[in-house]
Amino acid sequence: MFGNYLIGLREGLEASLVVCILIAYLVKTGRRDALRPVWTGIGVAVAVSLAFGAGLEFGSQELTFEAQELLGGSLSIVAVVLVTWMVFWMRRTARHLRAELHGRLDAALRMGTGALVATAFLAVGREGLETALFVWASVRASSDGTFAPLTGVLLGLLTAVLLGWLFYRGALRINLAKFFTWTGGMLVVVAAGVLAYGVHDLQEARFLDGLADKAFDISATIPPDSWYGTLLKGVFNFQPNPTDLQVTVWALYLVPTLALFLAPIGSGPSVRVKKQKATDEKADAEASSGTTA
Repeated sequence: MFGNYLIGLREGLEASLVVCILIAYLVKTGRRDALRPVWTGIGVAVAVSLAFGAGLEFGSQELTFEAQELLGGSLSIVAVVLVTWMVFWMRRTARHLRAELHGRLDAALRMGTGALVATAFLAVGREGLETALFVWASVRASSDGTFAPLTGVLLGLLTAVLLGWLFYRGALRINLAKFFTWTGGMLVVVAAGVLAYGVHDLQEARFLDGLADKAFDISATIPPDSWYGTLLKGVFNFQPNPTDLQVTVWALYLVPTLALFLAPIGSGPSVRVKKQKATDEKADAEASSGTTA
């Protein structure tokens, strides 16, 4: 459940921060007239994401067992690829996310209502589709016959919405770069488990060989139905009897990915970000002058 809570929190907080930045910028610059198209774009993005998740869940139920496993395994791998790209991208841009979104919003304001709707939709929709896909893959991988995995995701999303509201109200301030680094590292560990589970699905679908070649079997030591077995499965997608291929893929993904993710990155902002920051400061000064006048 914790692993799914982490996914809901991390993915939901990214979307919440995007919404807060867009709305706060419009309010601060006196463009409340643009709030409606932005909220429209956000609403459409949320609806599309929910529809995508529902399509994955209910559409897969109409397939044969082997087709379900093939679809589940393939989408699990796609989800891991997307989430891996996302955690690296967010770690690098978390400190400059505000400046980048302000630049996009300024351009959309000059182009009109349709551009505002599209900007909000794309900014939130990308996060929403990634979240729907990874949540579906993770819940499927850690399912224990109960609603605990889905409950964890929902609690994470609700926490993210609350944190987003507190950010907007100015009641909460944390170092986002460090937050996304730590949660991103934990998400890489969760993604490794999802990847291994996806490989197992492809083996059950007979797309990959080696289903009978077990790397080890510690089911007697860690029974899957025990509380600690359930905990390990919920947090790390742990399997007590993985195949050789699952262990190999898990290690080949986790070790280099985590090492690269935790390696130091350049701290200096790019020229484009510096230029956008100067533009933001100028806009803030003009808005303050207008308010004073």
